[in-house]
Amino acid sequence: MSSAREEFIAEASDLLEESGRLILEIQDTYQTGLNPDNINALFRCIHTIKGLSGLFEHQGISDLSHALESLLDGIRLGKIDISDEVVRFLFNNIDILRSLVEDLNKDKEQDVSGHLKNIEVFRNSLSGKTKGPELKGVIDESMLMVLSEYEEHRLKTNIQEGKYIYLAKVVFSLSDFDEALEELTKTIKSKGELISTLPTSSNVLPDSIGFNLMFGSLAPAEKLKDAIRCELDTLVSPKNVEAAPQQPLQKSQETMLKSTTTTVRVDIEKLDRILNTIGELTLAKGAVKRISEELAENYGPSPLIADVNKISKTLERKLAELQTQVLEIRMVPIGQIFSRLAQVIRKYSRETGKRIELVMYGEDTEIDKYIAEEVIDPLMHLVRNAIDHGIESAEERGKNGKKESGTIILKAFQRGNHVIIEVKDDGGGINIQRVKEKAIEKGLLDKSAELEEKELVNFIFTPGFSTKEVVSEVSGRGVGMDVVKEKLAAIGGFAEIDTKKGRGTTVTLTIPITLAIIKALIVRVGTMKFAIPLTSISETLVVTRGDIQTVEGKDVYNLRGEMLPITNIGKVFALTDEEPDRFFAVVAGTGNKRHGLMVDELFGQHEIVIKALGEYFTGIRGFAGAAEIGKHEVILVIDVDGLIDDAVVKQKVKGGIYDL
Repeated sequence: MSSAREEFIAEASDLLEESGRLILEIQDTYQTGLNPDNINALFRCIHTIKGLSGLFEHQGISDLSHALESLLDGIRLGKIDISDEVVRFLFNNIDILRSLVEDLNKDKEQDVSGHLKNIEVFRNSLSGKTKGPELKGVIDESMLMVLSEYEEHRLKTNIQEGKYIYLAKVVFSLSDFDEALEELTKTIKSKGELISTLPTSSNVLPDSIGFNLMFGSLAPAEKLKDAIRCELDTLVSPKNVEAAPQQPLQKSQETMLKSTTTTVRVDIEKLDRILNTIGELTLAKGAVKRISEELAENYGPSPLIADVNKISKTLERKLAELQTQVLEIRMVPIGQIFSRLAQVIRKYSRETGKRIELVMYGEDTEIDKYIAEEVIDPLMHLVRNAIDHGIESAEERGKNGKKESGTIILKAFQRGNHVIIEVKDDGGGINIQRVKEKAIEKGLLDKSAELEEKELVNFIFTPGFSTKEVVSEVSGRGVGMDVVKEKLAAIGGFAEIDTKKGRGTTVTLTIPITLAIIKALIVRVGTMKFAIPLTSISETLVVTRGDIQTVEGKDVYNLRGEMLPITNIGKVFALTDEEPDRFFAVVAGTGNKRHGLMVDELFGQHEIVIKALGEYFTGIRGFAGAAEIGKHEVILVIDVDGLIDDAVVKQKVKGGIYDL
């Protein structure tokens, strides 16, 4: 079964369970005083199921929930009376919906035409029974004209139940009216039912806002004045209207109690706490392993040391299993994000008047829930830019021999310990010459500087950089791409841009699958040890000084015919000025961002738990955090992508340094 279907079944099952609970409350209270909030909540549950089933293309469930929604709308508007017969009918149809959802586990869908006919017949047999008291002559006609159909029904119901109808008149300052209004609303709801909140401009001073709040309550005005401290008008007194007769409560309808899913929804923070505990246990496991090795080295082999070693191996294996299982729980299909982006694309295509086709690949690719949420904003900016900047108008596309509708492709796939997300459009591409002119205009680039297209296009990641001449609601405010870079850097990812004039642009995001416990290579630079995440490393090399060449003032190494830039970490972190004759090069990064990091010694790989450096070190570049290894030794974890960015992108231009 696809992960998208599993997600729908879990969500629909939760909503159906909540619907069943609400129907039970309605059944228990409708004869003694029905709470309209329960009817509204039930209506929203069924409405949500209708929307979800339509989104996931489960037509039978969508049609049935739509018919039930119409029935509930009649109930909430007072066109249909609640009765035992209605409650039984609602229970039966919730069970039918639950059965339809359960059938999705078996990859089959039922024919619902018979159920739809039953709902239509039932609804027609009940509609029009409830009229309620006549309001004309009881309530001022100008006030009735501004009430919605639902509010008018609730007014009739309150009068029919023998309640006073009051109008509370208040005036608040514009600076804090929202808090004051919320407080008054809570007080009114504790004393009765709030029917309507009506803004008013009558007798309202400048910098103020007025409201008339209509509500019903069984309490006389004298008992309300202490709690509701405002002008209170009595619109209807209960002596004028007879209360509706009450009916005895009958036996409840039996319903299906068994859940249709074994899914349990867990707060991501709880999983984070479990992972933190696993991280601490990982450190303890490392200590046990180290003690075992030291005992064997100092005292030789013995049954006790062999037993400690065996326990250490078992602990290591079980911790690895536990970590894998928890990480699997955190994984979600990236199709969830793509579905949200599809809605954004539809919205902005309407606003811009451009016809856009969306194509998606790899929706089942899984990613950590936390990273999935963090990558939404970058993807949102990329999609908006593709619509506004990239894809041309239908007329312009026609002149260029393209089809009138543009295409945006969202593609995701796994590569090693990373997930690659591509956002591709078939628009006009990025105007490299315009980017260069804008960079010169902003003082970021000297007129005489010669940069490659890939270096020039990276200027769009500069804060406030935009080539859009006309500001629109979609983009062009000089914000967006810098946010993309910052958000990706925060989760250890980066973006690459490939653009061709007249053919379109592809933005490739490379992000880690998870940010939990990771494996790292421990290295020495000078006298200090550092950790480099293995997810960022492709290989390690032994390099001599004679192997290094200089191209345009930069150190490079010929790696199988490819010029690999080399960065001396010792110099970057001001640890040493030495140029060793022989050193190790850790080849880090992917694609066009590969770089060789010069280190003095390799110590092998360790599992580490990255801890944040804290607010005091905010702004320090080059480090992703700290980790504990060995005998409680704390070392810094190198931010590979940030280090490469500094090494590649910082150029001396106009006597200064710019940073993209």
